[in-house]
Amino acid sequence: MRLVTYTHGRHGEASRVGVAQGDRVLDAAGLLPELAETGSDLVALLDRGPEALAALDAAARRFADEHRNSLQVPPDVAVPAWEARLLAPLPRPRGLRDFYAFEQHVKTANAKRGREVPPAWYEVPVFYYAHPGAIFGPEASVSKPAATAELDFELELACVIGRPGRNIAAADADAYVAGYTIMNDWSARDVQRQEMSVGLGPAKGKDFATSLGPWLVTPDELANQALDGRHDLAMVARINGEEVSRGNARDLYWTFAQMIERASRDVDLVPGDVIGSGTVGTGCLLELGPEVHPWLQPGDKVELEIERLGRLRNVVA
Repeated sequence: MRLVTYTHGRHGEASRVGVAQGDRVLDAAGLLPELAETGSDLVALLDRGPEALAALDAAARRFADEHRNSLQVPPDVAVPAWEARLLAPLPRPRGLRDFYAFEQHVKTANAKRGREVPPAWYEVPVFYYAHPGAIFGPEASVSKPAATAELDFELELACVIGRPGRNIAAADADAYVAGYTIMNDWSARDVQRQEMSVGLGPAKGKDFATSLGPWLVTPDELANQALDGRHDLAMVARINGEEVSRGNARDLYWTFAQMIERASRDVDLVPGDVIGSGTVGTGCLLELGPEVHPWLQPGDKVELEIERLGRLRNVVA
């Protein structure tokens, strides 16, 4: 199931939760009237637990079966996908943790600083807290911060927590994942470099924008791509239509289960928490260097694509 947050004129200006199905978007509350109170907020839907997602999935499958050969479908349930405007699946996550889990990226980033990978990186998965109030969806414009001359993208995979837990063991962590989405961790490299020289951060080098989307894909959709706690999913980044990066989610050093175990130690994870993987190897301009592409400028179109998860496009403003 591909869960979306969207707007459409039939429902006024308010955002809605839906299911992307072929060339339609099915309204969650239209499929299941009992979801009316949570029909505009995916986090509220996740709060109802895995049973609610299972019921929504079953209702969407029934709708597909019943209307497979229909020329018309109920307008209170289905809208044409090309008429809907997709927002980030979670326009306001409850929490946003971004890990540093791809070894190639870590090696290259440290080499740029003239050092080896810190031994501690191989001991525990590490993360920083990002800003859940600066989330952008597909096709949205992302403003270049005035303070930076070195704007960068980061090609990442993210999971979303679907049920509450604390001190979650890695062996049990998969049951806490509601789904996966594409994440662009926008970075102001010069600002980041300055603040991290003090020994804290990143903070202002990251807090201005994170893109998520285009939808949240439930784990069952990726089951046949899973192996040893990772997913065999090609990851590609393009700038202005030209490919600049290619990697694979299977190259994670730390699995999402291990990240969840670390993140939940002595604290509660709750539905709507987002956990980012960190940048895939070659998945940012910091790694690629100016010989591949200069720092991003207004007008640049950044497109991130992950197999099975769709494409996340944004333009720099």
